Amino acid sequence: MRASRFFIATHKEVPAEAEVASHRLMLRASLIRRLAAGIYTWLPLGHRVLRKVETIVREEMDRAGAIEMAMPVVQPGELWQASGRWHAYGPELLRFKDRHEREFVLQPTSEEVITELARSELKSYRRLPAHFYQLQTKFRDERRPRFGILRGREFVMKDGYSFHADYADLQREYDNMHATYTRIFTRLGLRFRAVAADTGAIGGTGSHEFHVLADSGEDAIAFCPGSDYAANVELAEAVAAAQRPEGKEPRRKVATPGVKTIADLCKLLQLPFEKTVKTLVYEGKDSLVALVLRGDHEMNETKTSKLAAIATPLRQASEEAVRRAFGAGFGSLGPVGAADVKLVVDRSADALADFVCGANEDGQHFTGVNWARDVSAPVEVADIRNVVAGDPSPDGKGTLEIVRGIEVGHIFQLRTKYSEAMAATFLNEAGDARPFEMGCYGIGVTRAVAAAIEQNHDERGIVFPAPIAPFEVCVVPIGYAKSDKVRASADALYDALAAAGVDVLLDDREERPGVLFADMDLIGIPHRLVLSERGLAAGSVEYKARRDGTPRDVPIGHAVSFLKERLAAA
Repeated sequence: MRASRFFIATHKEVPAEAEVASHRLMLRASLIRRLAAGIYTWLPLGHRVLRKVETIVREEMDRAGAIEMAMPVVQPGELWQASGRWHAYGPELLRFKDRHEREFVLQPTSEEVITELARSELKSYRRLPAHFYQLQTKFRDERRPRFGILRGREFVMKDGYSFHADYADLQREYDNMHATYTRIFTRLGLRFRAVAADTGAIGGTGSHEFHVLADSGEDAIAFCPGSDYAANVELAEAVAAAQRPEGKEPRRKVATPGVKTIADLCKLLQLPFEKTVKTLVYEGKDSLVALVLRGDHEMNETKTSKLAAIATPLRQASEEAVRRAFGAGFGSLGPVGAADVKLVVDRSADALADFVCGANEDGQHFTGVNWARDVSAPVEVADIRNVVAGDPSPDGKGTLEIVRGIEVGHIFQLRTKYSEAMAATFLNEAGDARPFEMGCYGIGVTRAVAAAIEQNHDERGIVFPAPIAPFEVCVVPIGYAKSDKVRASADALYDALAAAGVDVLLDDREERPGVLFADMDLIGIPHRLVLSERGLAAGSVEYKARRDGTPRDVPIGHAVSFLKERLAAA
């Protein structure tokens, strides 16, 4: 490809609306352009990257035995009503009516459509297992789209769905997809980790997320360096603390005027955070639910929403309701004397003795509180907090570390969630009707591009992993329009590289050398060859890999073989 016949429209300025590196660099390098909030046009450079990601995904899915198909972007609302997700999915599901007042949705995913297909076509166990996938545009009406492609409303996803006669075969395919996703993200050149995760709105039982490791990641991942344990923080178990020590202090009430936060309390009383507890109050199914955590820990919404007593979705209790139940407002609440509420105490808080908590009186706290002596209400002990670095690993093989990750893939064991809801059955060997065991497997294709940039960039621009770079090599002639020798040599080298199967860009634009070099660095092409009259006089071209600090000279007659060796090594 010749740059003069392509479309490159780079910018020096950092776009004001871009918050993260991938968003800034994708706009500056002319990979994307914003059309509306969370909706982007993929320009030719970005489109080439996107297609390379899709190619790798498609090759590995085909290798794994899945069959590609395409399902409609517009889906009948009645399918979503049948599955129970019409209301459960929430406002991210974009609903609309056609001219006949029939309800439709723009698909965010396709469990309902594929289950309808299986219900119609897979009548017998003899047609199982079956695994279908598609690469297609999806739409989720994010309340606050941000971070460019990372949290957009329109995106490309690979979604696959498998159907099985029994759970054992579902587990086999689940393991197959785990291995397939590992190959995909390895081939994309990404540093990633597979972690146990919550099933969320998709539903089902087991699930794993695949995260690209990056400081800008929205998700926190807990992992044990001494073992294979890894889980999203929303799912990672906070192991029960050591046995509670014996309490020795008498309970005392102390004045804490103006104290509203744990930080204020610790500053006033000169206490460490871990000697305090905080009480959060949420609406329950039958009464208010008071959640008691250690002062330095954060509540985990995913774990808490699974409590039997809690109302879903999670809703914090109103100030009025809290005052009726406790006699005080937020900032002065505690478990001592709490009535007409359900007390749920986190494991780490339950392990405390002689701790400090609110006295259920505005501007007052208790010190020296102990559970058995001072709290008369029934207490449920549960894991309701986020793990933190240094916590024991749930597998008992060390302690946890926390890293940030960008989710680019997710696999689920749906089991019979959708097949039962939609009456999708097959006849087994005995002739009995049974619901399908189902699996679901997704990859954020557009998100993978942004995640790769978040993980691979420097002060000059993008540093694409070679397998997904828009071009493998750029040939940059200095004075292409002014020097016949440079132009002829550049054209010959370009033709030779293309004939050798190298994906090459010839930058034949009439720009200053500094502009040409800066653009190629910004775009992130892995290898660069520079031709100049001085170098050609010496019989050489200048080679520089994108990550190299300094260039080196290569004999022009060996340039093609040299590049082929470099590409093969990568």
